[in-house]
Amino acid sequence: MRETVKPAVVVSGGSRSLGLKICESLLAGGYRVATFSRNDTVELSRLRDSAAGDFHWEAADVTDAPELARFLGRAREKLGPLRGLVNNAGVYHEGLLAMSRPDDIARLLEVNLGGAIRLAQLCAKQMMVGGGGAIVNVSSVAGVRGFEGVAAYSATKAALDGLTRSLARELGPMRIRVNAVAPGLMETEMVSGMVARQKEQLVRQTPLGRLTTVDDAASVVRFLLSDEAGFVTGQTLIVDGGLTT
Repeated sequence: MRETVKPAVVVSGGSRSLGLKICESLLAGGYRVATFSRNDTVELSRLRDSAAGDFHWEAADVTDAPELARFLGRAREKLGPLRGLVNNAGVYHEGLLAMSRPDDIARLLEVNLGGAIRLAQLCAKQMMVGGGGAIVNVSSVAGVRGFEGVAAYSATKAALDGLTRSLARELGPMRIRVNAVAPGLMETEMVSGMVARQKEQLVRQTPLGRLTTVDDAASVVRFLLSDEAGFVTGQTLIVDGGLTT
C-alpha cells in the first residue's frame, strides 16, 4: 500500500462496536473507508459528516452476493481502487449445541463464514487487477480455546483461521496478504451477558489483568493492513492479553 493517494479499504459490519472502531482507526490513519451494515446508526452518520469524501456507508446484507457486488462497485466509484478488506461482519449465538435451533446454527455459518468467503472472493478480484492488497479476517479466541455454550460460533471462527491460511497461499503470488485477528473476550461479545463474578474470574485468568477492548483489536487490524506488516501473511494474531497462553 504505497500509493500517494489514500488507499481504500472495505470494512464489513461497520455498525458494530468493533467495526465502528476499525473504521475510525483507519480513517485516522489516512485510509479511505467503505463500510456496510443492515442498519444505519447515529455513529455512522457522524462519521459520514466528519470524514466527508473519505467515508462511504450504505445498507447491505453480507449474505446477498449480488447486493455486495453492487456495494463494492459503488465504493470503488466513490473511493477509488480497493486495496484492503476487513471481514468483521458476524452474528453471535449462545446456547448448548444440543438445544440450539437449526436456523440459528445455519445463520451463524452463513454470516460468519459464508459472508467472509463471499467478500474475500469479490474483493480479491479487485485487488488482483489493482496489483495487490491485504485482507484481515476478524476471528476470535473462541476459535482457539473452547468455551461452553458457543460451539457453533467457535466453529465459524476456527474456520476463518483456516480460510486465512489457505487464502494466504492462493493470493500471495498476486501480492495479496491475508491475515486474521483473534480478539479476546470483549464487552461487545461473549462477556456482555456474564455476571460480575464471571468477568472478574476472566480478568484473573488474563496475565495482563483486563479484558480486551475494541481499541486493542482495531490497532492490530490497522497494523496488518499497513506496509509495516508487508511480509506478514497467513497468520492469526491473538489479541487477548495472554488469556489463551
